[in-house]
Amino acid sequence: MSDLYEIPLDGVKFRRVCGGNQQEEEMESCVELAEIREGVYAVRDSKNPNAGTLRFTRAELEAFAKLF
Repeated sequence: MSDLYEIPLDGVKFRRVCGGNQQEEEMESCVELAEIREGVYAVRDSKNPNAGTLRFTRAELEAFAKLF
């Protein structure tokens, strides 16, 4: 697979995904997630979307989710 960071984000629609909480009951931890190519995802901070993205394959995200 090519470098995931070479895939452009132009026109990509991010959706907000929330779960868990931080230290207070009312605060959820949220990220924004977008499929940028089949099986490839970009993840960014929902509170600071201009801070950049991290990129993962579906297999990497599934392996991460299994840890929790």
